[in-house]
Amino acid sequence: MLPAVVDGHDRQVTNRWGMTVPLGGIPLADHAAVYAALDHAGFTDVWSSEVAGTDAFTPLALAAAWAPRLRLGTAITPAFTRGPGLLAMSAAALAEAAPGRFALGVGASSPVVVRDWNAVAYDEPFKRTRDVLRFLRAALRGETVDGAFDTFAVRRFTLERPPAVPPPVLLAALRPGMLRLAAAEADGVILNWLAAEDVPTAVAELGERRPGFEVAARIFVCPTEDAGYARALGRRLITGYLTVPAYAAFHRWLGRQETLGPMWRAWEAGDRRGAAAAVPDEVVDALVLHGSPEQCVAGARRYAAHGVDVPVLAVLPTPETTEGGADAWAGLLPRLGVDATEVA
Repeated sequence: MLPAVVDGHDRQVTNRWGMTVPLGGIPLADHAAVYAALDHAGFTDVWSSEVAGTDAFTPLALAAAWAPRLRLGTAITPAFTRGPGLLAMSAAALAEAAPGRFALGVGASSPVVVRDWNAVAYDEPFKRTRDVLRFLRAALRGETVDGAFDTFAVRRFTLERPPAVPPPVLLAALRPGMLRLAAAEADGVILNWLAAEDVPTAVAELGERRPGFEVAARIFVCPTEDAGYARALGRRLITGYLTVPAYAAFHRWLGRQETLGPMWRAWEAGDRRGAAAAVPDEVVDALVLHGSPEQCVAGARRYAAHGVDVPVLAVLPTPETTEGGADAWAGLLPRLGVDATEVA
């Protein structure tokens, strides 16, 4: 049994602890040892992403075979870059390979990923994500889907191998519209690029949660005590992500118009270096946890205390992990997790 994260009143908040995979600098073929180390360190979940590295499903398919105790999740699979039927088939196959252990996270992604890199029109992202969510929930139950949605039409699609245990479908959401859609129609929500103190603002939009509804959040951590390095990396990431229109609108909604306004103005003027320099330390420190591994874990626990059921660490490269390779990761992972051998 893994220890639960509790708040100041000793109320159980979560007993789930996730890691984003694959880990940087380690080939996928060598991840059997990574998954074993994560399991031993007390992690319960591994969650993939899909931007321009690995696809979302391959690292989890390997984990399904190599780590039979870990729960698997995509965070996220874009709603645009696969056809609805193919997305359902990929999810069904993984759900069959890991019965009861897989959660499918879908989201709108971004114009760069969808339009610029995958040559797909990025039209009506809210409606497209909603339609894909509705299609998936029906298809993964083994139903025949036949008809027109607002953003696409499907003619008599039926999975030949519907999973015996349909996977929960979680929705990536930032602002009220998508958060409310997740609360109304999905099995959970995936949060991203927010501070621990922002979680209550997002969770409040969900209203009263149904039994089994999960809140997952990806939490960026840079486990190094070189604050200058961590903040420089954090500024680059923040200017790369939070200038994307959806994320910019998200942080305006969260109340960062004044603190991030100089970054947005410099970015719009084409001054990339000035945009990064304009990000205040306090914003970097809130959105990218850094310090010793133990300090990073303590920061991640604050997300759980504020309402996240599944904190998912996304470990950023540090000089130690970049230079040390697999050996560096072997020493780092136990310090980021909870050694299961120490739990009664």
